[in-house]
Amino acid sequence: MKGIWIVDDDQSIRWVLERAVQREGLAVRCFDNAQECLLALERDAPQVLVSDIRMPGTNGLELLERVRRQRPALPVIITTAYSDLDSAVSAFRGGAFEYLPKPFDLAHAMELIRRAVQESSREAVESQQELVATDMLGQAPAMQEVFRAIGRLASSSVTVLITGESGTGKELVARALHRHSLRAKGTFVALNTAAIPRDLLESELFGHERGSFTGAQQQRRGRFEQAEGGTLFLDEIGDMPSELQTRLLRVLADGQYYRVGGQQALQANVRVIAATHQDLEQRVHQGQFREDLFHRLNVIRLRLPALRERVEDIPLLSRHFLQRSAKELGVEVKRLSDDAQSAICRFGWPGNVRQLENTCHWITVMAPAQLVEVKDLPAEFKQNNHRTDNTGQLAGNLGGLHAGVSSQTTEHVAIGSNRHADQQQQPLGVAL
Repeated sequence: MKGIWIVDDDQSIRWVLERAVQREGLAVRCFDNAQECLLALERDAPQVLVSDIRMPGTNGLELLERVRRQRPALPVIITTAYSDLDSAVSAFRGGAFEYLPKPFDLAHAMELIRRAVQESSREAVESQQELVATDMLGQAPAMQEVFRAIGRLASSSVTVLITGESGTGKELVARALHRHSLRAKGTFVALNTAAIPRDLLESELFGHERGSFTGAQQQRRGRFEQAEGGTLFLDEIGDMPSELQTRLLRVLADGQYYRVGGQQALQANVRVIAATHQDLEQRVHQGQFREDLFHRLNVIRLRLPALRERVEDIPLLSRHFLQRSAKELGVEVKRLSDDAQSAICRFGWPGNVRQLENTCHWITVMAPAQLVEVKDLPAEFKQNNHRTDNTGQLAGNLGGLHAGVSSQTTEHVAIGSNRHADQQQQPLGVAL
């Protein structure tokens, strides 16, 4: 329910404000205590919240603090009959949109509410624009299919397997799936199974009890516990040792697991999203990956295409990364000439979107002029004026520069379509 919510233990104040808001043509809902309002906020949110400070039980400032955590963009107008400086300072420090001392002029109160409604509408529009601008970039036709696929998956906690070459943005897709799911309020926990030493991976996943092995001086929560109620992203699942594949299979099948050295079964209320750059079916045939685990993970498979398969999106992504790099460094945005843009589009991009992002960082730092010509691009682009996969050491070199320039990863989902992919490997008919 949108509209205005009013929280005040004074029935006359609630009645006056309710009638005034209704005359504005806005929906209104009233509460005589803060606790009921907080319960309602778990299910819905208004455009504006108007609350008294001094009420029995939870007071208005405590309500404001909790609203800021639950609904940080929600404008809150604080009212109080105690027109003292401390109340006003506390309200503004707590993040109140406006402070309204009682007795108040009703016309003035309604003017504040109208301003707050405008602010709420503006925040909603900017939030949506930011989502489109930084989360879902791409004009390839398959993008529309991707939006629909994420929408279909939003109401489900089904296990998803994301495949694609390195640098295509598998973790970003996993984060997008989490953010648009019913578990969005829960924690997103990521673990690269290839980056953890084999003998520590079991403890990393499931946790351990104190004294369960040498060096286990205290109990430790594993990634499954950390992701309780949310999403666990297991990257490079194809590299998981066979004994841990068995344990993971049991968790997916039974919904239970044990800490290392533990005797008590723990419930796993976690959505699992896995990713790999390897051909898991081939690894199954080679006996390197359990077939039953593969089928547990492969409920929905989303394939991320290589950047060279969605060339039409490269100009858009290039502009985005150049703008982001300039903002991070506090410099003017570099622009690519037509020839430079063509050279970038012809490039093979073995490092995919991550490599393109690193290249744009390189250009922002190293290109001598604001308008970037082919001669200003890294040497690999000048040596390869046709699309090729032999791009030498560019990905590694640019990765080192990027680490020195910025540690921030652009949140977007770089998505396209591999029209030559086996349709049986794309249950949703999309490449995400």
